Amino acid sequence: MMHKASFAPVVAEGCRILVLGSLPGDASLAAGEYYAHPRNAFWPIMATLTGRQLPELAWPARYAALLACGIGLWDTVGRATRRGSLDTALREVAPNPLGELLAGLPQVQCIACNGQTAGRLARQQLGADSRLCILPSTSPALTLPLADKLAHWQHALAPVLNR
Repeated sequence: MMHKASFAPVVAEGCRILVLGSLPGDASLAAGEYYAHPRNAFWPIMATLTGRQLPELAWPARYAALLACGIGLWDTVGRATRRGSLDTALREVAPNPLGELLAGLPQVQCIACNGQTAGRLARQQLGADSRLCILPSTSPALTLPLADKLAHWQHALAPVLNR
């Protein structure tokens, strides 16, 4: 098993949406960037929701564009051991302090959990927070068609993005 750690949060004072993953996969950890696996649907979904060409941008510009739209990123897992990238392989999980981060982001209206594991771990920390929304994972490991993933994400995030 390999010891792995999440990245620092990508947030700004005006974030209205916080997207929480579980723990970056091996491709993202190797690149040092969120959602770096070329088949992960996160950036195409966010591009559709924001109307910006995010996959074509360099990483710092992607993050800046998300933040400009009021979207922040972080993970529910701070550290864990895991062989490979699947959430089912997570062991010795140490959570990130979600409550502390959210206390500093009073404008967050939606906590979008990217997949079931992120949702379960967020609920363990945040309880029945009404802002929690568990969405289909953008990971290629979830074989749900992109159009179906997009529909779920759009339904949850569009009302907050369009305010």
